[in-house]
Amino acid sequence: MSKSRARNSYDSHTASRVGTRVCDHPDCVASGEHRAPKSRNSLNDYWWFCLEHARDYNRSWDYYAGMSVDQIEAEVRRDTTWQRPSWPLGKWGAQEKFLRDRVLHGFSFEFGQESGKSEEETKAAQRRQAARTAEEEALAVLNLAPPVDFTQIKARYRELAKLHHPDANGGDKAAEEKLKEINLAYNTLKACYAA
Repeated sequence: MSKSRARNSYDSHTASRVGTRVCDHPDCVASGEHRAPKSRNSLNDYWWFCLEHARDYNRSWDYYAGMSVDQIEAEVRRDTTWQRPSWPLGKWGAQEKFLRDRVLHGFSFEFGQESGKSEEETKAAQRRQAARTAEEEALAVLNLAPPVDFTQIKARYRELAKLHHPDANGGDKAAEEKLKEINLAYNTLKACYAA
C-alpha cells in the first residue's frame, strides 16, 4: 500500500471518528468545514469543502445557469416578495377597477362618497365640470359659492395662502402647486369682483 493511500485512509478514518468532515473534493483530505449548495433546486443539500475548494466552487458556481432571460427575470421578481404570492388587501382589492380609473383620470373623487359610480354618472359629472366658467372654477378652488363679495374672497385667499404656503409645509411641492392654483383663482376673481 502506498504511503499517500495509507494516509488518505487513515485521515478519513480518523476524521469520521473525531466527527469532522473531509473535503468533498476528490483527492483532498483537508477538513471540510465550509458548505456549498449542491444545486439551485436543492439549496439545503450541501457539499462540504475545505476553504480553498469552497472558494474555487463559489467562483465557478452560477445560480442562474441554464435559465433563459425571462426565467431569470421571473425569479428576480418572485424574490422581491420572498417567493411568496402577493394580492390586494382588504376593500382596496375589491375596488381595484375604481382605483385604476382614478389613476388614469385623476384623483378627483371625494372621500366618503360611494366608489361604484356608473359610467353615466361619471360622464355627467365631467360635463358639469366642463360647463363651469372661469369664475365658477376660481370660486370652487377657493371653496366659495355665490353670492360672494370681494372682502370674502380676499379673506378666504389669505387663509388658504397661509395654509398651503411652502414655508409652512416644509417646502412640500404639492403645497407649492396648490398655492399656485389658489393664486391663479384669486387673480381671476380679483379681475371680476375688485372693480
